[in-house]
Amino acid sequence: MRIGVLGAGQLGRMLALAGYPLAKTFVFYDMSGSPSAGLGEVIIDREGQYLDDFLSRVDRVTYEFEHLPVDVAEKIAAHKPVHPCPRALQVCQNREAEKTLFGELGIPTPEWKIADSAASLKAAAEELGCPVVAKSNTEGYDGKGQAVLKSPEEAEAAWASIGHPRLIVEKFVDFHREVSIIAVRAEDGELAFYPMAENTHHEGILRYSIAPAPKLEKHVQEDAERYIKALLNELDYVGVLTLELFETTDGLVANEMAPRVHNSGHWTIEGAMTSQFENHIRAVSGHPLGNVAPRGLSCMINIIGEHGDIERILELPYAHVHLYNKGERPGRKLGHVNILADSYEELVWRVKNCAQFLPGSPEFKSSLTPKG
Repeated sequence: MRIGVLGAGQLGRMLALAGYPLAKTFVFYDMSGSPSAGLGEVIIDREGQYLDDFLSRVDRVTYEFEHLPVDVAEKIAAHKPVHPCPRALQVCQNREAEKTLFGELGIPTPEWKIADSAASLKAAAEELGCPVVAKSNTEGYDGKGQAVLKSPEEAEAAWASIGHPRLIVEKFVDFHREVSIIAVRAEDGELAFYPMAENTHHEGILRYSIAPAPKLEKHVQEDAERYIKALLNELDYVGVLTLELFETTDGLVANEMAPRVHNSGHWTIEGAMTSQFENHIRAVSGHPLGNVAPRGLSCMINIIGEHGDIERILELPYAHVHLYNKGERPGRKLGHVNILADSYEELVWRVKNCAQFLPGSPEFKSSLTPKG
């Protein structure tokens, strides 16, 4: 089977690496002009002239990032199966549509309002009560296009700094930690849920993911599964879906969803019986899903900006290094390291030991480390 992938970054690369043992071939369709997949066949098409050529080379199509034109996905879907469906893309590209869908499905969200001017941003901040988070309604990722307002008087500066005509304004959530759940749905409706991960962000970028999330009560995993199942079935979804959540005193609050394999699921490559990447390929190819049980405890460490001392990390018997073959640049995801352990105590020690060889890695803080 020939699988077409919209986008040609590291997620596409890892999808292909998981698909090759299942005898899949891959054609990447890159609209950015700077593909980094580094394998398979890549069609670079910034002007949209080679879409028919791409279609002629593939049997099924998926995507590795959600910031691509919905009309391109819809055009492709008229000729070839596209998984996940273009509607999932449409919802994820618009925070207002996403939060509205969450509300319709009974998935808790922060209180929110829409602002289309500095004045309406100020009014929303006053009504919701500060602090609030203002985010561009479209095109935001990795903390970009966002501002925190500690008082309504900061509205003008925040509006100017975001520079977007329509913002979603959310009441700040008082949360214990950030978590995510990754699930996969097959063509026949079969569902599988990975254990939830605990995520630590720094400057808007994910730095550490621990799975299974420590000290997680059973009902919290069940709530997350119920929420993501509602999304999967409502969208008639095929493939991997991620739901990012805040864990609060009153339960889970949804932040956003991603219609693709996700950075907080990279631990599954060595840490689960079947990785999120293989399960996504299984789903979009029409195969049965693989076992999602964890193989012990894992922590994924992102390599951001510079590679650090990879040779030293390769010496660590419990570390698995994944490099994306990208040049160094501040804030750029260059790779990740998966750390495995038999106990959370051992995991903390191993993560800290590894992180010392990655310059710029923030101090490892989690529910496992004492509050400083």
